[in-house]
Amino acid sequence: MSVFRKIASILLLAILLQGCLFRPQTVDRGQQPVDNVLPTATVDSPQSTIQDSTPLPPPTIAPTATVILPSVTITAATGNIFIRRGPGLPYNPIGVLRKGTSAQIIAQDVLSDWVQINIPDSDATGWVSIQTMYSKIDGDLGQLPDFTFTEWPLPAYIKNCTEHDMFIAPGDIYLPSLYTNAQYKNEVQVNPGSYVAYDLFVPGEPEAQEIEIREGVTAYITINGLGVEHKCP
Repeated sequence: MSVFRKIASILLLAILLQGCLFRPQTVDRGQQPVDNVLPTATVDSPQSTIQDSTPLPPPTIAPTATVILPSVTITAATGNIFIRRGPGLPYNPIGVLRKGTSAQIIAQDVLSDWVQINIPDSDATGWVSIQTMYSKIDGDLGQLPDFTFTEWPLPAYIKNCTEHDMFIAPGDIYLPSLYTNAQYKNEVQVNPGSYVAYDLFVPGEPEAQEIEIREGVTAYITINGLGVEHKCP
C-alpha cells in the first residue's frame, strides 16, 4: 500500500469515528419541561391590562358649607296670625303664629308680601303675610334670599243648596238660593278657612250652618235657618 493510500484510509476512519461520537439524540416532545416563566402580559394598545394591586387612598370629600342666614324675625305682636301652605290666602292654613310668639324668616316671596318662616317647635316651614297689622318685623328683609313659590293653590267653593238666600261670613258674601238664580250663581269661590252661613230669609237671620273650606273642595250649604235639610242636585 502506498503512502498516499494509507493517509486516505486514516482520514476516512477519522471521519467515521467523528460521526458516531456526535450523533444528535432524538427528543420526545410530549415530555418537554415547562419553563417556570410568567406568561407575557396581554397588551391593550397602548397600555398593558395588568394593573397595580396597590389600593388607592379614599377620595377626599370637601365639607358642605353651612349657610348662615341673617337674623330676621316676625312676631305676632297684637293677635294670632295664620300660617299657610303657600304665600297667599288661597292656600290652606297649616298652623297659627300665636300672639307674642316670634319665628325666624328664611325667605321672601318675590311676587307678594309674604315671607317663609320656620314654624316654631316644628321642623316644617310655612308662609305668613307681612301686611297684617298684627305682625312686627325685626331685621332687614332685604338681606334674605328671594323665593318664587310655583305651586298654585287649588280653588275652593261654597254652594247654596237651600231655597233661602244666605249671607257668608267672614267675607260678607251674599249667596242666592238654589231655586231663584241661574246655574252657578248660587256658588262662590272662597279662600280656605272657617265660615258661617246665616239665613237671610228667616227673621233675625239665624245661623244656618258652619262650613270648613280646604283647597280643592266644594262645601255645600244643605240646612237653612229653620233646620230644614236639603239635598244638592
